[in-house]
Amino acid sequence: MGKWIDMPPVWLLGAVALAWGLGQAVPEPSFGGWARAVAPVLVLAGLALIAAAAWEFRRARTTIIPHEAPQAMVAQGVYRLSRNPIYLGDALILAGAILWGQAVVPLVLLPLFVWIIRARFILPEEARLAAAFPDAFAAYRARTRRWI
Repeated sequence: MGKWIDMPPVWLLGAVALAWGLGQAVPEPSFGGWARAVAPVLVLAGLALIAAAAWEFRRARTTIIPHEAPQAMVAQGVYRLSRNPIYLGDALILAGAILWGQAVVPLVLLPLFVWIIRARFILPEEARLAAAFPDAFAAYRARTRRWI
């Protein structure tokens, strides 16, 4: 697997494409009209979370690349509310895309996506943070939830 493929945005795009395809293959049952109103709100909230989190990485002068070693531990800004605001943003974007597509069946992809992101990115990232900043990460982990 190429290094560029093993990045969360690629996994998100793959999940969105799979949700679209599944929605086309199994369009019924569908959501009501409310879903088209809620979908863009979720996508915009997800994008805002990702942007705010990326800003904190930039301020801390550390890498945002998941498999690289961190130079600093980020625990301010949106990271005070969630240890994983970028992945939470990804999940919101996927939920919005699923709602926009109107088909209920692709919702099964949301917990699968979250499970994959947790296993593939979150757990290894937390291990690197615990190794690099043992006391600071332990305190952060104790006071800040993984998602929200």
